[in-house]
Amino acid sequence: MDHKELEVWKRSMELVEAIYSFSSEFPKEEIYGLTSQIRRAAVSIPSNIAEGAARKGNKEYLYFINLALGSLSEMETQYILSIRLGLSSESSNISDLIVTVRKLLLGTRNYIKMN
Repeated sequence: MDHKELEVWKRSMELVEAIYSFSSEFPKEEIYGLTSQIRRAAVSIPSNIAEGAARKGNKEYLYFINLALGSLSEMETQYILSIRLGLSSESSNISDLIVTVRKLLLGTRNYIKMN
């Protein structure tokens, strides 16, 4: 299946867009710090989904889905940290997307394991 057809990929792309908008409010001195880190972690999520979907076997696909889950957790930690540091305020859209993408990734992982 083409990764662009996967709901998990589509929603993770929405999350990347939201994170870019969210982090654009960060102070300029964070450009090489938290801004860069949170954006790279966010981009890694759909990138790993796409790479896994392009692989031939379920074992490889599962590996990349697990990487995407790790990147999601990393990005979520940076999101929470940026709020705690007062760099930005909480976004219900981002919080909802994090929950949605996590559920979709876990569902995808469970589906792969069953096949």
